[in-house]
Amino acid sequence: MTAAAGPATTWSSLDTTARGFRVAHAVFAIGQLGSLGYVWMCALTGRRDRALVVSVSALLLEGAALVAGRGNCPMGPFQRQLGDPVPMFEWVLPPRAAKAAIPVLAAVSLAGLLALVTRRPAGP
Repeated sequence: MTAAAGPATTWSSLDTTARGFRVAHAVFAIGQLGSLGYVWMCALTGRRDRALVVSVSALLLEGAALVAGRGNCPMGPFQRQLGDPVPMFEWVLPPRAAKAAIPVLAAVSLAGLLALVTRRPAGP
C-alpha cells in the first residue's frame, strides 16, 4: 500500500468515476469478507456446497491478485489514475493498521482454508 494523500482527498473531492470505483471496490471487499466468513462457517460445521466452492474460488482469485500485486491491491495504480490515491483500507483504518490488514486477512484466509481441508464434511 502507498501512503495516503492526506486530508485533501475526501469523498467530496473525488469525481464521479473515482467515487464509482470506490463503491465498486467496497462492494467487492464486502463480498470477499463474506466469502471468508462462509469458508470459516463451513470449516467449523463441516458443511459442503456450491456456495463454498464459489467462496473458496473467490479467495483464491483474490490471493492470486495480491501475489501479482506483490502484496498490494493490483487495482491501486488504476485507482490512483482515477484521482484517488488513498488505499482502500485507509478509508476505514489508520495507515499502520491498514498496512497490516492484507497480511492479517491473508493469514486468516489461509487458516480457514487449512481448517476446511482438515475437517471432515458433515454426513448426508
